[in-house]
Amino acid sequence: MNTKDAIRSTMHVSDTTIKKYLSDLSDADLLTRPGAGCNHLAWQLGHLITSEVMLLKRLSPEGGATLPDGFAEAHSRKSTDNDEPSAFLTKDQYLALYDTVRTATRNVLDRYPEPDFDLPGPEHFREMLPTQGDIFTLIALHPMMHAGQFAVVRRQLGKPVLI
Repeated sequence: MNTKDAIRSTMHVSDTTIKKYLSDLSDADLLTRPGAGCNHLAWQLGHLITSEVMLLKRLSPEGGATLPDGFAEAHSRKSTDNDEPSAFLTKDQYLALYDTVRTATRNVLDRYPEPDFDLPGPEHFREMLPTQGDIFTLIALHPMMHAGQFAVVRRQLGKPVLI
């Protein structure tokens, strides 16, 4: 397995986990917060999508997906307290956009020169993510960083354990 294969594999595990956790949730369920001070799942999905687009553009400005107008703002830190259903997408819309963004990321990854994984990452992220390969790794892992909150919401809603 090479670097690209490892990143693809990590993306697959992350995608499978998040989609499994979302499989039986309703649009209304996505507005559930796992705890006080936590962001609801709709906001978290938007955050995952927005973050991936932003991170990928740091590595490949011409690559990646384009977000719908207002999407990033609706999922910014300024909107974390918004519980208005009309401000967020449906589950199916989030999943379609998630897949579009992931496909764009995979396409950039496929074309990315293997030696560039060792180049320094963007200055803004370099302390935590020193190389360009680390940026791709974060993109692949980021959904797993939120998966625990999805599991908590599932428990709150009385949903079955899926994983």
